[in-house]
Amino acid sequence: MTDAQSKAARLLRKQGSVSSLSSSDVYKVHKVGRHSQRSMSTVSFMDDPGHDDHYRPAMKYENSYQMTPGRKFPSGKVKNIIKDVLEGYLAEEKYEPELCKQMSKTISEVIKARVKELMIPRFKIICIVDIGQSNNQALLMGSRCLWDSANDTYSSAEFRNNSLFAIAQVYGVYYE
Repeated sequence: MTDAQSKAARLLRKQGSVSSLSSSDVYKVHKVGRHSQRSMSTVSFMDDPGHDDHYRPAMKYENSYQMTPGRKFPSGKVKNIIKDVLEGYLAEEKYEPELCKQMSKTISEVIKARVKELMIPRFKIICIVDIGQSNNQALLMGSRCLWDSANDTYSSAEFRNNSLFAIAQVYGVYYE
């Protein structure tokens, strides 16, 4: 192998092309009549849609051993977010079971996204929204969770109109 051929092979490997053959079989000798010709076979990954040009190995982070949060979960701000979203989405709505089923999912995602915008580090955000028909009945809701009472907390708010009621809870669970 000449210097030019080895330089070309190195350049192709560096630019994202890899030989389709093993390194010892990169160059094939083809006989054409009395003459022999050398050719090199390569496969380029640049056209492959699944190829990531900027592949980096996964970073490994060391444990921080931070057992308490740097700042507390802002329950007051979260409660205001819940109230705003419930009033904005349900103010003019009438109770329809299928619509309310979808609305509870949508409202839950919106509340969760708005709470995440507060950039509260190291807290997992769990949002639950319940919507029901309002017929002068009483409702008692309860929830149970295994948590650290010193760091974990929640916020909740309710909304009512003539046709429906909604209760939303957001749990902020500290993630070590």
